[in-house]
Amino acid sequence: MRERFAPGDVVVRREILRGEVWFGCPTICVEDSPDLLALYLPPGAEFGFPERGAFPCGRHPWQTAGHTAWTGHGKLMLQRPGEAHSVDVFWAGPDRAFAGWYFNLQDPFRRTPLGVDTLDHELDLWWAAGDERYVFKDVEMFAQRLVEGRYPGMAEAIRAEGDRIAARLDAGERWWDEGWASWRPDPAWPVPRLPTGWHAVPC
Repeated sequence: MRERFAPGDVVVRREILRGEVWFGCPTICVEDSPDLLALYLPPGAEFGFPERGAFPCGRHPWQTAGHTAWTGHGKLMLQRPGEAHSVDVFWAGPDRAFAGWYFNLQDPFRRTPLGVDTLDHELDLWWAAGDERYVFKDVEMFAQRLVEGRYPGMAEAIRAEGDRIAARLDAGERWWDEGWASWRPDPAWPVPRLPTGWHAVPC
C-alpha cells in the first residue's frame, strides 16, 4: 500500500459501486501531504470501464454517454482525508481563466497500491467565478439515482454533507487554499494512462 505519492506520479482514481470497480481514470499527483491530496485530471486522460456483465445499477453514466476521455483544460481535485467531498478547480476559455469551484460529494478516499478509491455521490455544489453565491447541482438526478438504488442507506448522509458545505460557505468559511485558482500543470507531464490490471486490484 502506498503511503504517499510524489508529485508527477500517476494515481489511479477508481469508483467502487457496491464493492465492485465501476470506473477508473489516471490522474497526476500534485501534492500528497498529511492534510491534502491534490490530483490533476488532464485533458486526454482515458476513462476505464471494466468489461463484465450487468452492474447492480447499470453502466457508469459516462460509459452510457460514450465518453472515453477527459476534455477541456483538465481539473484539479483537492481532497482532505476523511472528508466526503473534494473541492475541484475548473478553468475555461483560450486563456485558461479560472471558472469556479466545484464541490464534488463523494466517498472519503481510500488508498490502494495504484491510487485511491471513492464513489461519486451525484449531488454537487458549483460556485462560478464572479458569482456571489453557489448553486446546488444535479438535485433531480440525485433523486433519480436513489430510485435506481445507487446509494442504499446513504441518502440522508449525502444530503447532510451538501447542507454542511452550504452552511460553511454561507458562514464565509474557506477551508481550501484559494490560491489554487491560479495553479498551472507542469507542461512536461505526459498524458497518463491506466496501467494493466488497474481494475483487478482489490477494493
